[in-house]
Amino acid sequence: MRNIIRKYGDPILRKKCQLVEEIGSAERNLILRMFTIMREHEGIGLAAPQVGIERQIIVIDTGEELLDLINPQILGGKRESSLTEGCLSLPEIFVSVKRSTRIAVEGLDRYGKKVRVKAKGLLARVIQHEVDHLNGILIVDYADEKRMGKINHLLDNLAHQSKVLIDIKNKSGRLNSTDRRDEKD
Repeated sequence: MRNIIRKYGDPILRKKCQLVEEIGSAERNLILRMFTIMREHEGIGLAAPQVGIERQIIVIDTGEELLDLINPQILGGKRESSLTEGCLSLPEIFVSVKRSTRIAVEGLDRYGKKVRVKAKGLLARVIQHEVDHLNGILIVDYADEKRMGKINHLLDNLAHQSKVLIDIKNKSGRLNSTDRRDEKD
């Protein structure tokens, strides 16, 4: 069974994630799990809210670059270009997004060591995309009115599916806690 990626309509995707205050084995395990989930879904980047965790953690594997960052901060960018992007949380939706082609980013690695990365091209774009996730920003936020008109029905379907999954999860959680209470009686 594949690990579930949160889809458009799930409220966690619109939240600004919390800083990671301490880095321990739980955070390192989460990073490894995120790499696994990302690869299962054939992605090249993944942010913690996409797996239901409201923390500032991203992982990236462009095929040439492997990177995990905690509390990433983009320090600046140069030159901009537009390119069509997709997103694991927005399957079958593609939007042209203007981003810096060269950036510097600072954060912590999985061991708490401060790192600074100068990135260009695809790596720069993916870092910016994933940092957007940590701030509740999705690629559809960059879409113009014409593009939104073309994808609104897809967004409505994704939002409906997310609501159904959340409702099922909430109901099963209540049933499980009820079952446990019954066992104790």
